[in-house]
Amino acid sequence: MGIMLDLRQAVIHKVHGQDEEGLKSMIEGSIDAQEAALPGLGVMFEIIWKNIDRQKQDELVGILSKHISTMNLQPLS
Repeated sequence: MGIMLDLRQAVIHKVHGQDEEGLKSMIEGSIDAQEAALPGLGVMFEIIWKNIDRQKQDELVGILSKHISTMNLQPLS
């Protein structure tokens, strides 16, 4: 039987113990990087989302909505 990898736990283990600068560096290094980095950003976003109040959640959704609606989409190939 193979080992099951819990992605959330793997990401948390990778960043556990990092200071704010290390976390910022990980996030910035993942932006516009290979798509393999996207699940890690998703885990980070999930942690943020669960630990901010409703007003900040609404603000984030507003920012996402605004920017997604103005993006020039390329056809999927």
